[in-house]
Amino acid sequence: MPAASQPSAVSHHYDDGRDGTHCLDCIVADIRREYLSPAQNHPWILGFSGGKDSTLVLHAVINAMLGIDPERRTREVHIVSNDTLVESPLVMAYLRSVQERLREALGYLRLPVSVTTTRPDPAQTFWVLLIGRGYPSPNQNMRWCTDRLKIQPTSCYILDHVSQHGAAILVLGVRKDESQSRRASIERHRNLNDSNLTPHTSLPGALIYRPIMDLTTDDVWEILAEHAPPWGGTHADLIQLYRDAEGGECPVVLSKDEAPGCGTNSSRFGCWTCTVVEKDRSLQGFVDAGRHQYQPLVDFRNWLREIRNDPQHRSVERRNGRIEFKDGKHVPGPFTIQARRMILDRLLEVQHEFGDILISQEEIDMIHSVWTQELTR
Repeated sequence: MPAASQPSAVSHHYDDGRDGTHCLDCIVADIRREYLSPAQNHPWILGFSGGKDSTLVLHAVINAMLGIDPERRTREVHIVSNDTLVESPLVMAYLRSVQERLREALGYLRLPVSVTTTRPDPAQTFWVLLIGRGYPSPNQNMRWCTDRLKIQPTSCYILDHVSQHGAAILVLGVRKDESQSRRASIERHRNLNDSNLTPHTSLPGALIYRPIMDLTTDDVWEILAEHAPPWGGTHADLIQLYRDAEGGECPVVLSKDEAPGCGTNSSRFGCWTCTVVEKDRSLQGFVDAGRHQYQPLVDFRNWLREIRNDPQHRSVERRNGRIEFKDGKHVPGPFTIQARRMILDRLLEVQHEFGDILISQEEIDMIHSVWTQELTR
């Protein structure tokens, strides 16, 4: 377990005066008080990526609800994960296994909790946009994927519940200790009227609750290692996943302000197709740990990144039919139809070698439909 032998103290404002260092009971007590807050009873939407921080929040929220009398469990809790359809297969398999255990446990725990996965619109998936419409592989300057694959699907789910209930509260596992930018983001937004809630900057009617924001990474790992999850089993699989992948995960992304956290050198669990990062350390970590079946995915991602700026694979015109220049340099258009066919053929070869679905038949059909429309214009 990647926890230091001398973990740092937590500076959390616990009402009962107890030391908050590694104190799951204290976190649970805070969450229980917030859940029972008489000021509002809006639904909670818990962003669950399957990573260590969101797992700890989920663990603590379930524990908190179990400590409340059944007749007082009136606030709905929605555990919401996002599947971009190009997530790391190993991470996605782990996430689905946790969701399955959760659903089974919630059946007999009788908690007002639902488990949901959001996905991009069929016309906005990674493969339909890249192979169908020819969008170039994402990079730091043109990160078209985050909004369509992550922000829009989950934001629509949140806003739907805001419209139904007047407001919704996002329960997120974000921490100041994650990075300087995360700390600055948390401290920049003040809570509402001495509460634990902060208005979301881009989702009207959505408020944010961050129950573990003052914990360190060491604190998180120590709590997870010492306490079994209330839905059964242990956190051993999660700890092993991090060991094999050498660390972190892409965070829950709900606005363009948060998008820089997706596809950075410090975020390693994410889309296996991510060409924003120079090297996918999580997939390579799995291969180095002996999971050699992922090598074809590593090779394909690297190749997709390499061909992005090859002029022979890019159209001269943009999708709007214009030839554009910036600072005196030609701005290439989308991948050519020939390049898109090449990418699809190679992807299908990798899928056959990998032995599991990487692109659905629905996406392939939609890609062919887009090509037909373009060629007949």
